Amino acid sequence: MVMRMYKQKRYYSLSEYFKNRFQQKVFKVSLNANFTCPNKTGKAGYGGCTYCSPLGSGDFAGKINNDLLTQFDTIKEMMHKKWKDAKYIAYFQANTNTYAPVKELKEKFEKVLNYHPDIIGLSISTRPDCLENDVLNYLEELNQKTNLFLEIGLQTIHEKTAKLINRGHDFQTFVDGVNKLRNKNIETIVHIINGLPYETQKDMLETVKELVKLDIQGIKIHLLHVIKHTKMGEDYLKHPFPILSKDAYVDTVVKQLELIPPNVVIHRLTGDAVRKDLIAPLWSLKKWEVLNAIDHELKVRNTYQGRCYHES
Repeated sequence: MVMRMYKQKRYYSLSEYFKNRFQQKVFKVSLNANFTCPNKTGKAGYGGCTYCSPLGSGDFAGKINNDLLTQFDTIKEMMHKKWKDAKYIAYFQANTNTYAPVKELKEKFEKVLNYHPDIIGLSISTRPDCLENDVLNYLEELNQKTNLFLEIGLQTIHEKTAKLINRGHDFQTFVDGVNKLRNKNIETIVHIINGLPYETQKDMLETVKELVKLDIQGIKIHLLHVIKHTKMGEDYLKHPFPILSKDAYVDTVVKQLELIPPNVVIHRLTGDAVRKDLIAPLWSLKKWEVLNAIDHELKVRNTYQGRCYHES
């Protein structure tokens, strides 16, 4: 059993991590750089992941019709309404942000990175099958210039579910992608989704158990949102599958946190959906109630991140 005392929560929150690393408030500014996805162009498949929104999960990023610097300023000012004094990490969120020639990546990333003196890093969301050698070499260069975070979508280790959601790559491809990034000493954050169709709690816990065997630095735990204008949304309306209740979600997250090493940063414990587009679960619209319920359950059980983690 591993014990660690956290100052803010019973898990290593992103807010605490940023304060430890940068000694001040830091927030992410979400951008849409108009990249596409290999799962849409035919390289990995067509149609994209069945749960993914038309904006490539960039619904809360900047508006695609605006240039990147206008997006940055707009989102930054909105975030400053909550946090008056902070530095920024530019977050390339929508679609697959390494699925382009290096020349295009360099133009977009460095245009933003060099725009404002208080931009102290980049967070780049991508897929493990879009890490070619020239891209990796460029990311290694970026990592020497700034604070770089690479976010990779895994969602689940289970191949049956991966095929059902049309992920377009297998688990080994993900493992290889993480190893490539870590060989370049690039900080790696992994996305998983709880509540994927027909997965049990045992399946979701197995995903975390396998994931923490790898050299990762952060995890984003998402709740599945079934939304309009997606293949999954259309299928759900015709043939509904079981949706996690709030209590089941909270219970699953608490048990997952217990399995995660204490030094791995928890970047997210649930997600957001556009209210007008959400089909299910509607309880997820009250995000702070979900987060508060997780905090409460950790306290009631007197448990914490890493309690059940054992180094192999």
